[in-house]
Amino acid sequence: MTAAQTDKRSTIITLLTFLVILTIVSAVAHYAIIGLVPTSLYVGTLMMMPTLSAFLTLKIRSRKISHLPWAWGDHGANRAGYFIPVLYVSTAYGIIWMTGLGGFGNPETVSEWRQALGLPGAPAFAVIALMVVLMAVVQFIKSLGTIAGEEIGWRGFLAWELRKLFSFNATCLISGGIWAVWHYPIIITYGGGNTLFQLLCFTVMIIAMTVIMTYYTFKSRSVWPAIMFHGAHNIYIQKICMPLTVESPTTTLWTDEYGLMIPIVVSLIAIIYWQRARKAGL
Repeated sequence: MTAAQTDKRSTIITLLTFLVILTIVSAVAHYAIIGLVPTSLYVGTLMMMPTLSAFLTLKIRSRKISHLPWAWGDHGANRAGYFIPVLYVSTAYGIIWMTGLGGFGNPETVSEWRQALGLPGAPAFAVIALMVVLMAVVQFIKSLGTIAGEEIGWRGFLAWELRKLFSFNATCLISGGIWAVWHYPIIITYGGGNTLFQLLCFTVMIIAMTVIMTYYTFKSRSVWPAIMFHGAHNIYIQKICMPLTVESPTTTLWTDEYGLMIPIVVSLIAIIYWQRARKAGL
């Protein structure tokens, strides 16, 4: 067996080890969320499973955790990691609000935010502005621990192992597909709509995101742009834009991670990064 064949065989074993461990430990967390109660603690536990699986795989394979791409990396890549989700989420929801696919300024959310901020008499625009700032900064920072629990496993470990065997395109498709399927039990159980439609929209979105995140991960040789990206994506959709949206009969077809608008907009951006990756030889 040649050295190249030995390296390939070793990488395949490493990947299979990771996937087996990930399946087992994630099944426990999925059971807690689906079979018991979907509390934030159980969801946070699930989000830590990719990194736990990566660490256990490295231990079994006698490799050092310190060899993962922990370094802060390039400041520009980290800034892009944060602001690209701001761009596509704002664009998607701006289109939704301006076209009437969904309304802006949900009065129930504004009322809840007034109470949460202790500003019961404040005007709506002031409440929205303050809460957006707090969510974009404070809540974002608070979320980084669980976000890192995913990204160290996905972009810090899995993407690099896959790249030893596959092209950039295939690496994005495979890792994005795994990442999407990993979410499926939650979507199937709690999606509340047309399950096939939701899974399709979510999968397209995840793979498009993966292209951008993997580009910056490989370009900067750091997992931090992906952590920043994932955190901003979650905050701006789940904590800001969705709560502010007033639903209409067609809103669910377009909003959230399971509707059409986010996958469409982020896919257009992903095409740009796919071309950049090709030019850069990633």
